[in-house]
Amino acid sequence: MYAAGRATRLGREYSGMPKVLLEVEGRSLLDRHAERLARAGVRVLHLVTGHHREKLLGVLPGIRRRHGLEVAEWFNPDFMEGSVVSMGVSLPVLERATESLLLMDADVLYSQAVMDRLVGSEHRCTMLVDFGYAAPDDDPVLVPVRDGLPFDMVKQWTGHAERVGESVGFFKVSPDGLRMLARGTRARMEGLARRESLDDVIREVVMAGMFGVEDVTGLPWTEIDFPHDVARARDEVLPGIAAEEAVGRRRVAAHGP
Repeated sequence: MYAAGRATRLGREYSGMPKVLLEVEGRSLLDRHAERLARAGVRVLHLVTGHHREKLLGVLPGIRRRHGLEVAEWFNPDFMEGSVVSMGVSLPVLERATESLLLMDADVLYSQAVMDRLVGSEHRCTMLVDFGYAAPDDDPVLVPVRDGLPFDMVKQWTGHAERVGESVGFFKVSPDGLRMLARGTRARMEGLARRESLDDVIREVVMAGMFGVEDVTGLPWTEIDFPHDVARARDEVLPGIAAEEAVGRRRVAAHGP
């Protein structure tokens, strides 16, 4: 999970902490991530830190204790450069993987159904895409799809496609896909290419035809980049998550686990 950035678009109110520690109704994004991952059967969380790293280190023991997760921290001292540098910090994890890994942006609030859609995908490499996006002012990362498969992933995409959706920023990547990501990352770790984003590296793998898509349209989630995203998380997404969980409880009560 990549959590090194400075959250400059959120404004001064949130400038003194990592964005993953932003709280929605009293719980941080990190705590909610850990809960979702643990429920999905994930046992190790690799967390790339940077901005105000010390504040994250202070909460990790509680995360480990509450959710039974092993948390390994990877520090990016150059977090003011492009996010591809954060992927560079995680290269030891990517290059030694012998099974699929989840690559996740840290600044997302989402339901368990979103996580389960990612973990349960039958694609060797998959991304989560919302085809109901409607926020052009936020400059979302767009994913055009043809014959059921994504063929690009970039902001301000234009062209012809069967469908176009917004990337959630969550990916499940097979070992061969991870090796390709690692090569692309290493190629960018010198010079001006260090200013690129990790999305630029993932885009190469998408354009190589290695990814499938899992549709999460209608499921509650939001990326948190701007102050109005915080309000949406609180007023729209969190109630949607609560409603989804209530349905799950009723289903278990009626039919058993």
